[in-house]
Amino acid sequence: MNATAPQPLVLVPGLLCDALLWAPQVEALADIADAWVPAPTQHDSIEALARAVLADCPFERFALAGLSMGGYIAMAMQRQAPQRVTRLALLDTNAVADTPAASAARRELVARSQAKGMGAVADALLPRLVWPQAPRHAALRAVVRSMARNVGARAFARQQEAIIGRPDARAALAAVACPTLVACGAQDLLTPPALHDDIAALVPGARLEVFADCGHLSTLEQPGRVNRALRDWLLWR
Repeated sequence: MNATAPQPLVLVPGLLCDALLWAPQVEALADIADAWVPAPTQHDSIEALARAVLADCPFERFALAGLSMGGYIAMAMQRQAPQRVTRLALLDTNAVADTPAASAARRELVARSQAKGMGAVADALLPRLVWPQAPRHAALRAVVRSMARNVGARAFARQQEAIIGRPDARAALAAVACPTLVACGAQDLLTPPALHDDIAALVPGARLEVFADCGHLSTLEQPGRVNRALRDWLLWR
């Protein structure tokens, strides 16, 4: 590959999110990355979602980043097709399986989506998705509500079932052999920094970055810092 040519880059959104989650990165990295954002909504298991993204991907080999549920999918893609993944970035995510309490809370949110709509789900999750003191909080709230409407209740239910049934990914992380970035918001309440310490310790040579004044949706809350971290990651040799 020509060193100056844009790298193929796959950016996988998380639960309740769509391409808007990665819009700041697609724009800021356009000079060095040919980005593609899939819509992981059609299946109810992480492994099936990963297979679908791999099948639909327009690139044979690519850098791969995922946030939250997108990180679960990215880890599964790397397990299924490690020869295709040139580098890996795991943002605001988790390598362990769901707990019974978390699974019960997810099913309650699915019931809420069916009874009250996706706006109610977005409002319920917002305090944990976005740091309450984040700059532009009102604008971020509007983006989260828009993404929730775009995903819709049926796809949200499938995504939650996929997350509930996800495997523990820790054992496979030791086999990751590509340049790997692990990053999160310092104020991420859903997947706190300690979980990322664990992931970075398991992946050989992984680099860890924590974004100050930032919650779970780091790509939207601190786009400048995330953009710099991903740019550096794409240029690692």
